[in-house]
Amino acid sequence: MSKDNPRIAILGFAIECNRFSPVTTAADFEQDVDIRGNQIVSEARSGASITMPDLPGFFTEMDRTGPWTPVPLRVALAQPGGPVEQNFFRTFLGDIAAGLAASGPFDAVFVSAHGAALAEGTDDPDGDLFDVIRRAVGPDIPVIAVFDLHANVSRKMIDNLSVFVGYLENPHTDIYERGVEAAKHMRECLAGARTAIEMVKLPLVPPQIALLTARGPYADLIRYGQTKVGGDIVNVSVMAGFAYSDSPKNGLTAVVTARNANRKAAADLALDIATRAWSMKERFKRGMMSLADAVQLAVAVSRDRRRKPIILADVADNPGGGGRGNTTYLLRALKMAGAEHVIFGVFNDAALAAKAHELGEGATFTASFNTREHQEFSLPFDCEAKVVKLSDGKYVGRRGVLRNVSADMGPSALLDLGGVQVVVISYRCQCMDPRQFEMFGLDIAHARVVVVKSRGHFRGGFDEFFKPEQVYEVDCPGLTSPVLANFTWSKLPRPVYPLDEETTWTPPAAA
Repeated sequence: MSKDNPRIAILGFAIECNRFSPVTTAADFEQDVDIRGNQIVSEARSGASITMPDLPGFFTEMDRTGPWTPVPLRVALAQPGGPVEQNFFRTFLGDIAAGLAASGPFDAVFVSAHGAALAEGTDDPDGDLFDVIRRAVGPDIPVIAVFDLHANVSRKMIDNLSVFVGYLENPHTDIYERGVEAAKHMRECLAGARTAIEMVKLPLVPPQIALLTARGPYADLIRYGQTKVGGDIVNVSVMAGFAYSDSPKNGLTAVVTARNANRKAAADLALDIATRAWSMKERFKRGMMSLADAVQLAVAVSRDRRRKPIILADVADNPGGGGRGNTTYLLRALKMAGAEHVIFGVFNDAALAAKAHELGEGATFTASFNTREHQEFSLPFDCEAKVVKLSDGKYVGRRGVLRNVSADMGPSALLDLGGVQVVVISYRCQCMDPRQFEMFGLDIAHARVVVVKSRGHFRGGFDEFFKPEQVYEVDCPGLTSPVLANFTWSKLPRPVYPLDEETTWTPPAAA
């Protein structure tokens, strides 16, 4: 080991798990990202990586600040879904343990994480992973990880880390920058800095649509935390958590990393932020537009060009939160109401996309949605359609979360249903980048109504077309409904606000 050319183990495990969604399998990771060895390094240093952007950010800053030797182990990412199948997760842990043992010793470890994972055999796979890492490298080696701000945080996670770095923005347009930040902390730790991490968790589980960071209570909390960074405070991360994990770890959590092993400073600030969050808890309530009202508005806007175009978010069927991306409530209602100049995407239906590719561009046929998947909300729908354009589904994002990220929707097709044009894809993902429409020749600027299956990340991609007042979140059924009372919870700590209005919390005398 050498401080002049530190050897740093590189790995990643990132998935946001919805307990109500189908189990996430090895095939799901393989379809998204499951890479090993030198491919990790080549992807991290490419201009359009398939990995999460924090990895390229970390590499860029480490390369800029001096010599180092990355030792790539394994990076596994999957689209949000149900708990990870236990055999896959057990094998993944084994691979990491074996890699650490075979390729060590190390000067440090970097993990591209998420923090809201579940597995069939554990409610804290992230904590299990960090425990494996810490046991392998010992107590003194820096271990730094980057997390989504929807992470569900446990003591087991923070007790095995040296620095905890959470995203600051939602939509997550700062993932690359958080990787850069992690590298800066890594250099400081390699130079001998000693750290301490503390956390305070609240019985507060806000609906996901109340967690935007441009404005609102969550934005206020995060900005306050950033004013405290400096001196002994290395990082402040306000983790809102992911409600649909239905996990014992659920609850908004303030996580603070301090220099000079100043645990008291970290604990005091974490308690301060948690207390502030609880005092503004009622601000996290947020309503949506009913399906009927949304359709009525869409019809009016589509027929009257004096009105501003709108974007409707089908937030309850967000693949970015474990939704299947194939509910037909809004699609069917718009079609039946005669809405026009509507573009709709992206609809996950591999069988329908395959049918379109079989028939070819220009063909007309009866499009049957959801012939092969029969989830609770995946209802069938038949409609006459024309195949307008076909694609292999590969693209590089140009804005927001997917900027400069290589993505793949699988064999895809643009279908014209008459008034409504819908992009049908084969690989489940949310709609959050304009390229997902533009690759089919669609001009978003000329659409009257755009419908996206997304909770909030679309805002970072489509804000060049739609101002906040033109965005409407629609209340439909689905696996990611923001109405938390719609779910039967089994492991969510209760009572919890706002699901349980009577919830109380008394700040401890000391964190």
